[in-house]
Amino acid sequence: MIAPDAPVVLVGCGRLGSAIVEGWLATGFDPRRLIILSPSSKPVAEAAALRGARLNPDRSVLTEAGSVVLAVKPAMWRSVAEGLSDAFDPGAVIVSVMAGVRDEAISEAFLGRSVARVMPTTGVATGQGVAAIYAANRNAREAAHRLFDPLADTVDLDQEALIDVATAVAGSGPAYVHAFTRALAEAGEAQGLDAESALRLARGAVRSAASADPATSLSDLIARVASPGGTTEAGLKALADGRALDASVEAAVAAALERARELAG
Repeated sequence: MIAPDAPVVLVGCGRLGSAIVEGWLATGFDPRRLIILSPSSKPVAEAAALRGARLNPDRSVLTEAGSVVLAVKPAMWRSVAEGLSDAFDPGAVIVSVMAGVRDEAISEAFLGRSVARVMPTTGVATGQGVAAIYAANRNAREAAHRLFDPLADTVDLDQEALIDVATAVAGSGPAYVHAFTRALAEAGEAQGLDAESALRLARGAVRSAASADPATSLSDLIARVASPGGTTEAGLKALADGRALDASVEAAVAAALERARELAG
């Protein structure tokens, strides 16, 4: 049986892969346990190598790994699997952070190894992310938790199909929030604020909202800001009357979910 503290291989160091490495290094992960496979130079990978991580080592080293985090683009994962499928110990767990690629396909490509699917946000770079986890195999699920619990608020899913929903909500969600922030800033600018002030105020509003106590319900948090008869209540009524915000968010999640399912074939 592979030890829980066995080396971890990260395959791919793009935006999400780099965020995961940054999060590990920021939360006490021993860089000497990390093996990074990246076909091109990445600043985060180079920085990790300076701290003891092994960057593109000899293939024989890969047999040491207990977990393999697959962070490549979904369009190229099969070619990556073909080159690496027999490089790892049979007991190594494959942890995929790719959207739309089913665990059965990944397990088959990696010669029957156990698979966990994780959908993290890039907030894992600072240890403040959120990550949905699905695995049919208990050992794979535990491996995924060991890797991502220090970086994120991890949410267990009991059906693989829900990973696509998690992708649409949390994986894509930060972009929705940035789009809302931009719209809020533009609305302030339209009412007379200069562009810089409007953007700083909008971003500050989002930061304030994000810092609220997570134990408090969203309805209570809204009520704390929206005094009866006040300005916030007036703004919320304008959104609710045409259901503009709810309808837009529902459409965004539905479109992202549909695309995730298309990627899965």
